Amino acid sequence: MSVLGHLTTRASEAVLSDTEKASIVKSIATLHSRLTSYFGSAITAQFQFGSSTRGTILPRAMDAHSDIDYMVVFKEGGYTPQTYLDRLRKFVEKYYSTSEISQSNPTIVLNLNHIRFELVPALASSWVSGQYQIPKGPSQWQDTNPNDFNGKLTARNNAEKSLIKPTIRLAKYWNAKAGYVYDSYAFEKWIVDLSFWGCSNQTDYLFKVFESLSLPSQQSHAQKVQRAKDIITQVRKYERDGMPAAAEAEVKKLIP
Repeated sequence: MSVLGHLTTRASEAVLSDTEKASIVKSIATLHSRLTSYFGSAITAQFQFGSSTRGTILPRAMDAHSDIDYMVVFKEGGYTPQTYLDRLRKFVEKYYSTSEISQSNPTIVLNLNHIRFELVPALASSWVSGQYQIPKGPSQWQDTNPNDFNGKLTARNNAEKSLIKPTIRLAKYWNAKAGYVYDSYAFEKWIVDLSFWGCSNQTDYLFKVFESLSLPSQQSHAQKVQRAKDIITQVRKYERDGMPAAAEAEVKKLIP
């Protein structure tokens, strides 16, 4: 197998299996039913959003922090975010008492055996359709439109030979293996805004991501990014020297 073959294969493997998808669908259906039963008319909407709706979520075997973002829109406003986070925590403690539960602003984390949910309380905007307020810490709100980035990502992926989403999955896999150098969502947005002029295949696209990265200020993170850059430099050298087996072995240090 070549460098391109390895990266293409790993990108295609970095997706949820049919079994994982079925488990998630079942868990979401149960969650939806329980939220409706518990809150009734106190919530006006609930829906899945985030990387799981964009096709960039990784299997849990490739990213221990892989999760399903789930927004719960409350009808009544006027309270601090922590008030709504507390309401969601009481809900999960009632229905999921044997599961691991924690708060990680701005979400309540529900860790099930097969997937982790991040429940996000929200208030719908009275002025802008599709816009919501979600917690920015326990006492402040921030505006978000969870569907805006989905559309941008899909359009860019279509314009770039359907190579943006697999590139993001590979980059996120490296990020997870490296100890989360970058915030996953911010990393996705940054990749979508990159110029991939002159790139023609999966290797070109992934290498462009790493070659475009600036070194982070934190030394340990900078070392991991520099290592990635050094690996790519060595891969290119092996390929120039007509050593495809050595190039493939080297790229597996970046994407196992």
